[in-house]
Amino acid sequence: MLNEGQQPQHEEPARCSSKGCKAEGVWALRWNNPSIHTPERRKLWAACDAHREHLAGFLSARGFLRDVVPLEQAEPDPGPRPPVVEAGDGTP
Repeated sequence: MLNEGQQPQHEEPARCSSKGCKAEGVWALRWNNPSIHTPERRKLWAACDAHREHLAGFLSARGFLRDVVPLEQAEPDPGPRPPVVEAGDGTP
């Protein structure tokens, strides 16, 4: 339900991550760079049918590609997790 004066939020369709491509992304290329991301972290590039293989090859050549799934099945990456801080007794 919207409050008075609120506009409905419409998500923009994901665009292909290939440089200059304006096509709608239909594939999710899930990847991570093991030198900077934790093993469970997944970044996402959207790809149209025409650029799926090119983008997957780019990521694979670097050892970054983890999987390719239809975009509607891709789960969002929650992002980096903050470090766990142990509760102390407050004394320095």
